[in-house]
Amino acid sequence: MRIVLVGPPGAGKGTQAAYLAKNLGIPHISTGDLFRANISQGTPLGVEAQSYMKAGQLVPDSVTIGMAEDRMRQADAEGGFLLDGFPRNVAQAEALDAFLKADGIELDAVLDLEVPEDEVVKRIAGRRICRNDSSHVFHVSYNAPKTEGVCDACGGELYQRDDDNEETVRHRLAVYHTETEPIIDYYRAQNLVETISALGKVDEVTAKAMAALKK
Repeated sequence: MRIVLVGPPGAGKGTQAAYLAKNLGIPHISTGDLFRANISQGTPLGVEAQSYMKAGQLVPDSVTIGMAEDRMRQADAEGGFLLDGFPRNVAQAEALDAFLKADGIELDAVLDLEVPEDEVVKRIAGRRICRNDSSHVFHVSYNAPKTEGVCDACGGELYQRDDDNEETVRHRLAVYHTETEPIIDYYRAQNLVETISALGKVDEVTAKAMAALKK
């Protein structure tokens, strides 16, 4: 299967992508991983992307598209893939369509993870990270530490990342609504969109996603 996963920040796309890709036996291709791999390997696209990032500029669509196309050409993606974070706008969606059409293949589905905006803010703004180990993550409402501000695992100080504050989260949501959300209508016109609620436990959301894909 060839799937695009869409949803606002805080919808749990990364978590769901990992579970779905494993269940379906296809690679999970995330934009973040693409950038990290290309930059760490010093590929021409990675070098170009890093030059924009160091200058504080947005990386052009052409660079992101190039990275995604290179990854989709790899052997493990021949039988399908799950795209997470790409396409991010309609121009990238059109480029993806052109790339797939050139190979005589097409998308099977676009999964739209739906979460109310206030829930997104609550999920992200409530996160607390351990200063000693960033893999230790807590939440003031959903996974509170035994002692406020203290990591259960190592006793380190818990803090809120700068980009997890409510003002920043609402700005990220505004960018999502303006730039990314239009691809849902773009794909809906192709009868590819399956919208599911991303509320509930991780396994419950995964089950809903798998049921939608079986359609």
